[in-house]
Amino acid sequence: MAKSKNDDSNRNGNGELKGKLRSATAAFEEALKVSPIRRVKYILRLYVSGSSGRSLKAISNLRKICEEYLPDYDLEVIDIYENPSAAREEQIIAAPTLVKQLPKPLRRFVGDLSNTQKVLVGLDIYKRQEG
Repeated sequence: MAKSKNDDSNRNGNGELKGKLRSATAAFEEALKVSPIRRVKYILRLYVSGSSGRSLKAISNLRKICEEYLPDYDLEVIDIYENPSAAREEQIIAAPTLVKQLPKPLRRFVGDLSNTQKVLVGLDIYKRQEG
């Protein structure tokens, strides 16, 4: 079998392959320095019914949880009185209801979200305490 010039240079480490590996490694290391690895982004939708007391309490409780425990999140508050089609599409039957879209799996929480520990476990931020 005939050997090409490139085969010999790649085997002895003086060819293009080694140069490409070095440049790829350098680019990877530089990327790690410039932008830290991103954390999981949470996409949340809170369905409320107007400005009722429970709706306002759910909004307040959820904002506190997000600010304290979630590093990166998008929160959308949807009033089912103003946008009933959104509630139908998401099959919302009670308000307030929080829907965690991402990260998967999709989860739903019904109520004013005052039990912070339960919400954090449901969002997979804290694990359940056994004992």
